[in-house]
Amino acid sequence: MVIPLYNEEAVIEQTYQRLKNVMEQLPLDYELLFVNDGSKDKTLALVQAISFADPHVKCLAFSRNFGHQVAITAGTDYASGDAVVIIDADLQDPPELIPEMVDKWQDGYDVVYAQRSKRDGETFFKKWSAKMFYRTLHKLTDVEIPVDTGDFRLMDRKVYTELKKLNEKNPFVRGLVSWLGFKQIAVEYERDARAAGETKYPLKKNAQTLHRWDYLFFSSAVEVSELRRCRFIWRWFQLHVNRAISSIIHKYDGKWLVFDDCYPVIV
Repeated sequence: MVIPLYNEEAVIEQTYQRLKNVMEQLPLDYELLFVNDGSKDKTLALVQAISFADPHVKCLAFSRNFGHQVAITAGTDYASGDAVVIIDADLQDPPELIPEMVDKWQDGYDVVYAQRSKRDGETFFKKWSAKMFYRTLHKLTDVEIPVDTGDFRLMDRKVYTELKKLNEKNPFVRGLVSWLGFKQIAVEYERDARAAGETKYPLKKNAQTLHRWDYLFFSSAVEVSELRRCRFIWRWFQLHVNRAISSIIHKYDGKWLVFDDCYPVIV
């Protein structure tokens, strides 16, 4: 199991206990691989203490913050099990869904992704921008990324082995997994609010990250000619959205922000 971490000291103990409780109910060997993405708080020290006490827990530590997607791929690069589960540490995605994912995997599915039927604890703008991101991406490419999904998923060994081979510099994991194909199925759930702390990938950071074309239109999945067409359409889309919401002041996550260069791509 791969769990990316960035400044999660407020929730890491609770996350570990819930993951451990779930995995101990399954008749499977398991490993919890926490990937510390350059946390500035006590996250790394807490994970190290847990790993000393529990042989099922391993930890990778970055020298600085490289980003959520890079943390995920670092974890899958080090994974060695018959399957790997990706889950964030904030507990918005319930670990208790993992047994159902395992059942689907044992039924013969190679990828089992969690699909949100409800999203608690998120602002209207974040929900709207996530919806627009997926719908727009569907129109721009031939890659069918399931809507209302994140990175919470189970992948068979053959899937994450192929993911390693792509060797993406700026990976977009859920897009790459969709592009790879294989037999995939969804399990639905209601997404909770964060158990503690604040979101570690806020509006501004997500916008800046996804603004990079080599990230949004991942090179392995889109042909060059299609990429050019996508860029043109996406810039047209940005222009009209920017005009619609420029000079509007939003109260976002308790702070007043002016979106003068806003990209509706929060995931």
